[in-house]
Amino acid sequence: MTTKTYAGIPQQYAALETSKIVLIPVPYDGTSTWQKGADKGPEAFLNASENMEVYDIETGTEVYKQGVYLAEAITEKSSPEAVVDKVHKTVKEYILRNKFVTIFGGEHSISIGTIRAFNECFDDLTVLHIDAHADLRKEYEGSKCNHACAVYEASQTTNLIQVGIRSMDVAETRVMDEEKVWFAHDMAHDEYWMDNVIEALGDNVFITFDLDALDPSIMPSTGTPEPGGLFWYETLEFLKEVFAQKNVVGFDIVELCPRPEEKSSDFLAAKLYYKMLSYKFEGTNESDEFESNFKEPKKGVSKFNSQSDDF
Repeated sequence: MTTKTYAGIPQQYAALETSKIVLIPVPYDGTSTWQKGADKGPEAFLNASENMEVYDIETGTEVYKQGVYLAEAITEKSSPEAVVDKVHKTVKEYILRNKFVTIFGGEHSISIGTIRAFNECFDDLTVLHIDAHADLRKEYEGSKCNHACAVYEASQTTNLIQVGIRSMDVAETRVMDEEKVWFAHDMAHDEYWMDNVIEALGDNVFITFDLDALDPSIMPSTGTPEPGGLFWYETLEFLKEVFAQKNVVGFDIVELCPRPEEKSSDFLAAKLYYKMLSYKFEGTNESDEFESNFKEPKKGVSKFNSQSDDF
């Protein structure tokens, strides 16, 4: 990937030392099982971002002025396990620098490492999983780091809340806590689903947003599009309330699978990312100090694997 500033913003808003926000691209697509191309997602997202107006009408803000540092892309791809470990280590490093860390994939398996890092750095973490698919397999095709396993670990170690689910394997029903799942077919008839989801969230929330949660009529360029998804303004309404009522500690967006003939999906992903930043920093002055309120994790061995963390 070509090194540049996020959205083409001036360098004065893109330096690591002064930026409150870090964006980590992860162009990885090693375990997807249908349409390939999620490894091209970060570059398409960044290209679209350069053509986006950076004044947000709804919030009346220019959130890029909080500072957005575009980190070097994580290009590890030797194995799914190596990717997860590299993402985990990199994300954790930036959290410990007191940054608001965001990640753009890439396939959904990258979220395993991301969630590990946030779970080690924040107390009582809730993972808000917005997706068409349950992603709760313990192992798939010989690996626990497959895209179909994206939130299995989170289901065991965090307060996992799932929204928009409309496709899953019967085996996942034995893992799923249905009291913490909002299925798309129920949401279509429940005017209170947003309130009920927010009530189920803890104070510290990490959002993992798979773009196939959106209806394919507005997001066709994803690896496994499923009919019956979320639409733009209901998605923004929900996210705005989550950011307003909870401490969102970070987020990732995954599974953009760009196509040369269809650019609207790339642009939607770019706008979604920027809207989420705008909601997070609404009411925050550029001069205000950012405090992520992370906890200092113990040095040495991660609670998720036997490899040492050198931070």
